[in-house]
Amino acid sequence: MPVARLDVAIDHLRSADGVVRLCLTADPANFPACVDDARALTRSVPASVHIVHFDGLPTGKYALAVIHDANGNARLDTLAGIPREGFGFSRNPPIGFGAPRFAAARFALSGSAERQQVRMRYIF
Repeated sequence: MPVARLDVAIDHLRSADGVVRLCLTADPANFPACVDDARALTRSVPASVHIVHFDGLPTGKYALAVIHDANGNARLDTLAGIPREGFGFSRNPPIGFGAPRFAAARFALSGSAERQQVRMRYIF
């Protein structure tokens, strides 16, 4: 099975506080949370890290969700359903009410290396 590498560049982080949590999935039903996807890949890195690498990925279609967990409590804090911490997605789709659909963030991983530039967004 062909494998590839994904490099994720994270832009516009508000601070270096806490951690950045990434979730990479090929399962539309488990995007963006990845909670029921045994094959999802997750990473937590210090918020001072702006490049994250995923090596040895099977080729295919994926979507990536990123949160800036500034207080390190392992979840995206919200107020009345509105994120109080930073978030971003592969392909930087427009944000309306709620997270974008898998199709809006989907990208193909087909070559030896792919790069996704994720722009973090903050509402508060």
